[in-house]
Amino acid sequence: MDTNHTLNLSAPDVSSLYATNASCDSISPTEYQKSIIPTLYSCIFILGFLGNVLVVFVLCRGSARRTVANTYLVNLALSDLLFLTSLPFWAVYYSLDYNWVFGTLMCKLCGGLLSLNVYASIYFITCMSVDRYRAIVHPLSSQSSRSVCRARVVSGAIWVIAALSTLPTLVFRETRHLPELNVTACVILYPDPRWSAALDLAKNVLAFLMPFVVIATCYGRIAGHLLAAPNHIEQSSAHLDRVLRMVVAVVTAFFLCWCPFHVLTLVRALGAFGVQNTCWMEQTLSTLLPLSLCLGFSNSAINPFLYCFVGNHFREQLWRLYEERAPRLTQKRDSISTRLSSFSRKLSDLREPGPLETLTQHSGP
Repeated sequence: MDTNHTLNLSAPDVSSLYATNASCDSISPTEYQKSIIPTLYSCIFILGFLGNVLVVFVLCRGSARRTVANTYLVNLALSDLLFLTSLPFWAVYYSLDYNWVFGTLMCKLCGGLLSLNVYASIYFITCMSVDRYRAIVHPLSSQSSRSVCRARVVSGAIWVIAALSTLPTLVFRETRHLPELNVTACVILYPDPRWSAALDLAKNVLAFLMPFVVIATCYGRIAGHLLAAPNHIEQSSAHLDRVLRMVVAVVTAFFLCWCPFHVLTLVRALGAFGVQNTCWMEQTLSTLLPLSLCLGFSNSAINPFLYCFVGNHFREQLWRLYEERAPRLTQKRDSISTRLSSFSRKLSDLREPGPLETLTQHSGP
């Protein structure tokens, strides 16, 4: 391994050996990465895990409607859940100054789950966007092809593609002891720095640029169709505004969450192709990459609110679930209260002395 390479530990999924300016010192962990990053990861894990578990529970119930949109929603929630299970490990990793204490197998597994989610979640969002475009703009011609069975096949294909994209991470990610930092880091060690740069560029294109173009095009045409529809005047303005707000929220959230990370990754990857970054640029990248990754991870916590809790159908199913569960909970609560009251009365009866006990208590020795 080339000893002139400097180990970049700025983000768990992009930790690798890069050729850097030899005059730059190795970038060590900063205080904010040891405190702020674990806190942000913990918040994302709690909110995202609870939200996605609720989504899966509601949409997988027997009474839930089997629709194309729900199929993609469930798979999106499962992808986010798989990734979120790795966040506590990365939070500990940051809090311990990049010291990985969970072994090589967990290093590969957590890195693989992260890479899997980067591709799977974005592709499921893209499929949802295409499905909504076809359902709204071409409702008649798309009826025959928009089936739950086909959506499941597409979902399976997405899982396969995402798994294949994760193979480099599983193969090349490993733990490595760093004497200069006195830690055992979880890093990706490619045979050549250009491998990492090429894979980062592929990630920029396949996991951000192309999906964003498709998503923006679909929702742009949806917005134009709703505004230009002959009967849009007959629709309630509140409903139209709600749909347009959803359109803007979807595109904006996707762009804001992942654009900073992919831009920073692109800038850093160009260094392997002859673009020399200054020491200031390298230090800036090392500082901003963890925060940009937190922003991208937050999309997993935003997804349940953005695609489900804002949607009328999900709220209806959630309310129906509450109506089904509330009488049972009330009945159980009343039953428990009745049993407690009965037990309390029996306990009081046992504590009250009988006539003989009363006479004995009042009699002298």
